[in-house]
Amino acid sequence: MKKEVNKPFGIDTSLFKRDKLDGKYRETWIEESLYFENNVGKQISTPQTTYHLGSSFSNKKVKLFFIFLLIIFSLILSRFFYLQIIMGANYRQAAESNRQRIIPIPAERGLIYDRQSIQLTKNIPNFTLTLVPQDLPRRQSEREPIIKRLSELIGKSEEDIRAILEEYGIYSYESIIIQENINYDTALTILIETGNLPGIQIQRGSKRLYLTDFGKEFSTSTPNSFSHILGYIGKLNPEELTEFYKQGYLPSDSIGKTGIEKSYESFLRGTYGKKRVEVNADGREQTVLAEQAPTPGFHLELAIDATMQAKLEEIIVHHLKLQNKKRAAAVVINPNTGEILSLVSWPAFDNNDFSGGISNARYQTYIENTNKPLFNRVLSGTYPSGSTIKPAIGAAALQEGIINSATSFLSVGGIQIRQWFFPDWLAGGHGQTNIRQALAWSVNTFFYYIGGGFENFVGLGVDKINSYLHEFGFAEKLGIDLPGEASGFLPSKKWKENTKQERWYIGDTYNFSIGQGDLLVTPLQIASMTAVIANGGLLYKPYVVKAVIDPLTGDRQEVEPKILNSDFIHPSHINTIRWGMRDCVDYGSCSRLSLLPFSSAGKTGTAQWSSTKPNHAWYTSFAPFNDPKIVVTILVEEGEGGGTISVPIAYDFYNWWWGYIHN
Repeated sequence: MKKEVNKPFGIDTSLFKRDKLDGKYRETWIEESLYFENNVGKQISTPQTTYHLGSSFSNKKVKLFFIFLLIIFSLILSRFFYLQIIMGANYRQAAESNRQRIIPIPAERGLIYDRQSIQLTKNIPNFTLTLVPQDLPRRQSEREPIIKRLSELIGKSEEDIRAILEEYGIYSYESIIIQENINYDTALTILIETGNLPGIQIQRGSKRLYLTDFGKEFSTSTPNSFSHILGYIGKLNPEELTEFYKQGYLPSDSIGKTGIEKSYESFLRGTYGKKRVEVNADGREQTVLAEQAPTPGFHLELAIDATMQAKLEEIIVHHLKLQNKKRAAAVVINPNTGEILSLVSWPAFDNNDFSGGISNARYQTYIENTNKPLFNRVLSGTYPSGSTIKPAIGAAALQEGIINSATSFLSVGGIQIRQWFFPDWLAGGHGQTNIRQALAWSVNTFFYYIGGGFENFVGLGVDKINSYLHEFGFAEKLGIDLPGEASGFLPSKKWKENTKQERWYIGDTYNFSIGQGDLLVTPLQIASMTAVIANGGLLYKPYVVKAVIDPLTGDRQEVEPKILNSDFIHPSHINTIRWGMRDCVDYGSCSRLSLLPFSSAGKTGTAQWSSTKPNHAWYTSFAPFNDPKIVVTILVEEGEGGGTISVPIAYDFYNWWWGYIHN
């Protein structure tokens, strides 16, 4: 009997075929396509049922897959938006920077002239080795041969070059200075080799040169007092670059470091031009696409008279050598405007040493010099005033009505307060003394009386002395247009209690009244006080620059005198003080100046500042007496006595000046 093959699940067995495999029959599916082909056009009597193949993807999985694709697409879209929209401008700029560069064209720095139009500075061509970090190979192994070759060419250590790259590396598209002031032969050698030194450039610029003797150049071993006035320019340090980069300064720029070069930097610098160029893969310039010319800086005309400056320096140096002294300060002012006609701080330095970069060895010689040649003593030096403060103390006493021009006190060599004795400089004293005589002979007893009082006489007291000295410009910066001005110091009761944990004694007021103790002033402040006496009561702001000149049009912008204070001392009291200073010349401690062919007035001063070192020597004065044109103030550090060295300096200068203005 034939065995019937079961029809699994009711499926028609005609869809199966039987094959003999390994002695057994195996039922296999016949492809549906064949089934339908075999039955095309035939009537199928049996009912037909449709079946679908099963799938492992459920609806949940399909949704998760769709969400995954959506997230991926969103991330790609977000990245595209960030790169193209948000960062697009930056990347476009970076791409353009690889092809195009904006190269700044430095402006010619403005020149400086004295009041007689004598040129004091000039700009001379020089070469600078620069490097653009962006154009260097990325791999350190490829950079090292370049650094090594540069080191050989310019004599700078590889470590120093690497340090510069590390310090300024963030300015990747800017020219970084590797070496300034390169000589022509070295510059030419580097220029020839630039094909093998990517990123390396030789830039032609200008070097600042400082002149004297009517345009002759300084030798590099000749210090000159003009250095403290003119100052010098130097390469931007990292801190300055951070501050000034947003203002258009570049890592390769120089900036005024001291003197006029610093305080008038914005006028002297000028406006840089621009040049747009195409560059090759090594950053070499190929084609100039556009160019905008620079605008040169403004010229400056000083109130300083170069001839007077040179002569005053010569006289000071001569007397210092005679007396074996090392340090001095002197300033000459027009009392009717505040113009600084001469300013000498000695010893000085050669500012050409700093132009183009100073060597470390040379800089150390300045730093280690115990006489501090880089220090501007006229503006920044603070000293006890000695008796040069007495005209201001006398004017304050007259203004307060404590004394009048006829008031006198008996000088017997000093005054005694319990166990303390406060001496006059003359043993036995000066006898009966009024304000004019007290100024002429610098009588301490008189100023002890009017400053601190004695017995039944009530003096100004420390608070009023402080108040009036502030009116004269002490303990404040006068605002001169040079950097580094010190304000000085006026002691007070509160200051002493807080600082020294001591109360203020009458002896402190006595010392204050004669310019001793903790009082500190600058030579410029003493000169300004003297100018107030000379001009009848006006305190002017001192200034060095007289005019700013446009080099393209020749237009001048004059600096107008500025009055800082006035009407704080009555003219009649000022006149009394003037005559007291005149008496100093006629018969007092300044009598050497009575030999001059014109009348002058002055006040000597001897300032104690150390128990082991000589006193400072002062002399301040004005001339001519009836129509003052100049104020001359001299300070010799450790000069011992004003009449010994400072008065002779002033005498020689006045003698020369009289002939100078009448030639």
